[in-house]
Amino acid sequence: MNESAETITGTPQPYPYPPAPPQRRSRAWIWFLVGGGLFLGFCLVVVTFMVIVSRSFSASNDGFSAFGGNIAVVDIDGEILSADTIVDELRRFNEDSSVKAIILHIDSPGGAAAPSQEIYHEVLSIREHHRKPIVVSIESVGASGAYYIASAADKIYANDASVVGSIGVIMEWTNYGGLLQWAKLKPEVIHAGALKDAGDPSRELTPEERVYFQGLVDNMYGQFVHDVAIGRHLPASQVQSLATGQVWTGEEALPLHLIDQAGGFRTALIDTARSVGIHGEPTVVKPIVYHRSLWDILTSNADDLFPNPGKILEHHAGFYFLWR
Repeated sequence: MNESAETITGTPQPYPYPPAPPQRRSRAWIWFLVGGGLFLGFCLVVVTFMVIVSRSFSASNDGFSAFGGNIAVVDIDGEILSADTIVDELRRFNEDSSVKAIILHIDSPGGAAAPSQEIYHEVLSIREHHRKPIVVSIESVGASGAYYIASAADKIYANDASVVGSIGVIMEWTNYGGLLQWAKLKPEVIHAGALKDAGDPSRELTPEERVYFQGLVDNMYGQFVHDVAIGRHLPASQVQSLATGQVWTGEEALPLHLIDQAGGFRTALIDTARSVGIHGEPTVVKPIVYHRSLWDILTSNADDLFPNPGKILEHHAGFYFLWR
């Protein structure tokens, strides 16, 4: 009496297949993560290696040709806020025997007083003590602190439409006292010495402070006039008459003896090369420009990427050889 399950129950029953084997989870995602991590690690190692090799090569060769007959070009662009880089470049080029002359290619309205003066003295030192020709080519602007620097060179070239001059000093800062009053903030200062907090940007200057700061500005102005007179081999009285803070075009500056020759960078380059015995097309060498690598960004100070908002009001009084 072998009756089927369908006959007994009256309903069809599923055929009793054996159970399916358990499915194994795919591990492709694990291999993807491992492979991606290894690839990123490899890229980081390669970038680091390239940076180290590049800097080691640059340090050993200084980026200059080992053969003679080179003309070095140092660019001074924008506002001058620091002297370190420019001074280092000038010293390396001055010590490189393959460099026969140096051209300062200037396009700057000037900048902070002390850095401009420091670069001026370095240029003057190369000119007077090392006897290596150093020439200036002014592109669009060579004013105030930039002209201060140019005056120390052997020769100044400028285009007829270049802006030249602006011999003068300016001191400035931002008074945010009204903003503090609006925000109901009141700064408290304890000091010893009547002029210790002179220039406090949270309040107005006193008459005594104005006289004090004017004396500092006048002193720097005298240094500016004196140094330009020394660099340009002009009487101080003649420079004084031109030191009104105004600018001239290159065409106007030539008869005033503020520049030596009209012409652009190409003219300055060829003339300088001929003056040191280089015939044909001169070889131009420039300082190596380091670009920030991924490693530099990862190891840099976070303040470079995310400035501290608390420093926004930390703007102190400054002295500038600057044309605006």
